[in-house]
Amino acid sequence: MDKIRATEQAASQQSESGRPAPVSIDYPPVRNGVDYLASVVQHLGSPSATRRAEHVPGPRAVKYAVLHLQAAVEVLLKARLQREHWSLVYSNPATATRDSLADFSFESCTTNAAVERLRNIAQVPISAAEAKALKDLARDRNALQHYGFQHNVRAVESRAAIVLDFLVRFLDTELLPKLGPDELASIHPDLELARTRLTDIKSFVRQRMNRLRGNDLAGLERRTAQCYECRQAALVVDADGAQCHFCSATWTVKQLLADVWRDPDPQGSPGMDCPSCHAHALLDCAVFIDPSNISAMYCLACTKEFDNLDLCKGCGCFWGKDDETFKITGQLLCGDCQNRIRREEDEKYWQ
Repeated sequence: MDKIRATEQAASQQSESGRPAPVSIDYPPVRNGVDYLASVVQHLGSPSATRRAEHVPGPRAVKYAVLHLQAAVEVLLKARLQREHWSLVYSNPATATRDSLADFSFESCTTNAAVERLRNIAQVPISAAEAKALKDLARDRNALQHYGFQHNVRAVESRAAIVLDFLVRFLDTELLPKLGPDELASIHPDLELARTRLTDIKSFVRQRMNRLRGNDLAGLERRTAQCYECRQAALVVDADGAQCHFCSATWTVKQLLADVWRDPDPQGSPGMDCPSCHAHALLDCAVFIDPSNISAMYCLACTKEFDNLDLCKGCGCFWGKDDETFKITGQLLCGDCQNRIRREEDEKYWQ
């Protein structure tokens, strides 16, 4: 019998003196992390894959799914770090002592630091997308724990599936091979539950996306991008902003510039002046799912695409290259600059 369940059963039994038996808790790190995973899928999952379309987890279920998923991440990542070296779980490994480890009187590292140490020291393969999903989860957990947050349930579920998928693989490759047979047997039921419900969630996401591609998203590939919230390729950009057809999240043009396609340069300004509508909403970093659209510049305000833009030598704005003007002047000048130069020349002529 599972050691945890046996302990809990013993705790519920009365001793010979009639007093409750002493409670004993035995959760080694990996078992603890897998137990959190079982809690996550129980809060998010549905007993039958055929009921996924109708099943929407309630706010309380989503709350505990986020909290317990982050707890699982911290426990399992640090379990692998400790195998590499026990000092790596410290916020500052230089302060590590055996005494503080024994009585847990130390500050442990953050999730982001754990990911970097696993990558750089333990050589554990963690992709950029996985690292971002883990970082986003830590952010959501902090917001929920300390401030409360509002989030679309489908977005949380889809993002949780990414982290769950990573953790199951992480367990299989980095943690389970080093466990003894007794501990493997003790976590087997919860781990199989996590695998089954993860398959259930991924199946729902796949079926929903297939349906959207055949209906709502059909023909919109040049204006469809990955959603910033649910990470699904279902965000359709229009003149008024964008809406995700998977999780229903919406953005204004201003929000798209600030959050989704912000300038990677901290000193940079998101967006450039559009040569068509002149709105400060022209992007060269928008990534759409249609590969033929990968090099196009796109205006979020008027939704026009531009394939042959260059900087005007007069004002520095982007403009479509005018081959005839370039042949005459040897410079790329936008229409406004051309007209300004003509006016200045006319004024000089008539002076």
